[in-house]
Amino acid sequence: MDRLKSIFELRNMLYEMEQDIGLEKLSRVERDVLLAAHALTGKPGTAVQSDQIRSHRLVRGVTQATFYRTLKSLLEMGLLERAGDSKARHYVVRFSAGGDVAR
Repeated sequence: MDRLKSIFELRNMLYEMEQDIGLEKLSRVERDVLLAAHALTGKPGTAVQSDQIRSHRLVRGVTQATFYRTLKSLLEMGLLERAGDSKARHYVVRFSAGGDVAR
């Protein structure tokens, strides 16, 4: 099997999985920031710092302004929330697979 065909099949499978849980409604940057935040948490409900998310390889190429607009967007959608009483920028992922992503 040639490499492009393999890449296509993987991308197609990923797209279908994203559709199954409602991620297709998010922009690419929103999806990448949400996935990076989730990847950096050890278990559900664990807080992650914005600097950690910003340094994740999925997000590194995103400009600072776009990153902060995206955080704001994910907060407004309820997919991220500010962690407790933390004054620093700590966030908790609140996305549940199969949940409907509001837009």
